[in-house]
Amino acid sequence: MKITVLGAGAWGTAFGQVLADAGNEVTMWAREPGIVEDIQRHHRNAVRLPSVERLPENMTATGERAEAVRDARIVVVAIAAQFARVALEPFANLIPDDAIVVSLMKGIERITGKRMDEVVREALDLPVGRFAAISGPNLSKEIADRQPSATVVACADIDVARMVAASCTTKYFKAFVTTDVIGLEMCGSLKNVTALAVGMARGAGYGENTAAMIETRGLAELTALGEAAGANPKTFAGLAGVGDLIATCGSPLSRNYTFGANLGTGMSVAEAGAASNGVAEGVPTTDAVVAMGRKFGVPTPLACAMSRVLNEGISCMQMLIELCGTGVSEE
Repeated sequence: MKITVLGAGAWGTAFGQVLADAGNEVTMWAREPGIVEDIQRHHRNAVRLPSVERLPENMTATGERAEAVRDARIVVVAIAAQFARVALEPFANLIPDDAIVVSLMKGIERITGKRMDEVVREALDLPVGRFAAISGPNLSKEIADRQPSATVVACADIDVARMVAASCTTKYFKAFVTTDVIGLEMCGSLKNVTALAVGMARGAGYGENTAAMIETRGLAELTALGEAAGANPKTFAGLAGVGDLIATCGSPLSRNYTFGANLGTGMSVAEAGAASNGVAEGVPTTDAVVAMGRKFGVPTPLACAMSRVLNEGISCMQMLIELCGTGVSEE
């Protein structure tokens, strides 16, 4: 089928390659003329995904919105979360009425505190049955290298989820399905805050015990918050939850882990941002998680501690002290 990917960053381009490998006709939309020309003429995206020498022949690109989405059966959104609403609104009257819109984004909109499923549906005026989200342990470079990987597709309509999953299933990429859109979105967004903290601990020189402590407490925090928001807690024990957490917290390919690691070495937030390759969505998501915790009455010690790191510059040790507290707590 014809599938359009809005956003030709590393993950958008890598996923576009997956879709092309699955036999679809893929059009990448990008604002940058140089990236569009590189994909069109050389079948490369040397700026965003230099590890891939040549993209599939059934991938092309355009900078024209109407041309990009014309006759598309599926429109995939791979735009930085904080810019998604503004970037999507011009597409509202261009996307075909029967097209499924799929979000690859992981984040919470800073201004509104809304999940990406809410942002996309509002920006494009979509019914729930035409929206799907994809999330899992999906480091773009490894998928671009066609290493065996898996993900989860969530949609309120399970048949739509199955259709989207079939469109991106290859020999090396497997897609599972669920109807728990809220849980999938919460997993993908909230784990980035945990990755910042793990990266910071690693950058500061702490080892496996510290990382494991942060990851497990972070998982408990995001599960409780997700359940309060209406998610199925079982989702957090699967690929979209634990799976994504392990990948994001354990690899320098993760932008959030790398950002945190740079903080741990002593860099300021500005310096870490300049040194990081791409957008670390966990940074704007952190304060949104704190606000969400207050809204639902769920304690968020990890997010609160990382918020103080980002806004006040407290040390890694102080962050860990605030995460653990000083009294006796139940597991």
